[in-house]
Amino acid sequence: MKVSDVMATPPVCVAPHDPLVEATRLMAQSGVGSLLVVEEGALRGIVTDRDIAVRGMGGGLTPETPVDAVISAPVTVVDVNDDLQVAYQTFRRTGVRRLPVLNAGEAVGVLTIDDLFLDVLRRLADLLGPIAWSVLREPPGPPPQGGASVEP
Repeated sequence: MKVSDVMATPPVCVAPHDPLVEATRLMAQSGVGSLLVVEEGALRGIVTDRDIAVRGMGGGLTPETPVDAVISAPVTVVDVNDDLQVAYQTFRRTGVRRLPVLNAGEAVGVLTIDDLFLDVLRRLADLLGPIAWSVLREPPGPPPQGGASVEP
């Protein structure tokens, strides 16, 4: 499976000179906890809600301070065509929770730890679904003699 199968698209982006208050508004409107910081098509970094809270407001910066003051850069990325195993290894190696996804140098998505977790849960549900339904169809109580399942 590829990164492109699990990543969130399109990425929500902000310019480095945009104020922190605008970045916060954009996060709230988009329902995301991070924004890619892009300038002239090039990825400059990433800013998270935690960056704004801790480095920005907690650091005494004003809401009008440019996003550039609190971004995390350089940023670790994965390629849209990378196998998910590469993403797992990158998350494990770096300890980050979000990876911008690039295609020919352009930001095309974001892959998060949560995306991978949900993918694993979906796969587990697909695998266990038939087993769970067969268990639910069995009548309550001890299994019949011989241990064979009783079909209704």
